[in-house]
Amino acid sequence: QVQLVESGGGLVQAGGSLRLSCTASGRTFSNYAMGWYRQTPGKERAFVAQISWGGDRTYYADSVKGRFTISRNNAENKVYLQMNSLKPEDTAEYYCAAARILLVAPSAQEYWGQGTQVTVSS
Repeated sequence: QVQLVESGGGLVQAGGSLRLSCTASGRTFSNYAMGWYRQTPGKERAFVAQISWGGDRTYYADSVKGRFTISRNNAENKVYLQMNSLKPEDTAEYYCAAARILLVAPSAQEYWGQGTQVTVSS
């Protein structure tokens, strides 16, 4: 019903920045809260950030607060994650997700992107 495609991942040195983008395809996309999650091999997928449909409310994991910023452009069906002051522990596969209601649990997300790898070197 909704396809999410991420872009912007890559390799960056510690202290650097990356901007991830996620585009939702099709006319079915509407009224979704959007979030970013990350996962490393052998570990559970973890919440990073979420933004309400109107963009008026945002939530962040403590580990990224003050460094990452989530934003969205509903007219273009896009959500962004600006990542600054990156640390090696930020290395993970990053996924965007869509939910009908504002819940941060991974299990509450309805649609997922394919993921994009972010690697932060020391």
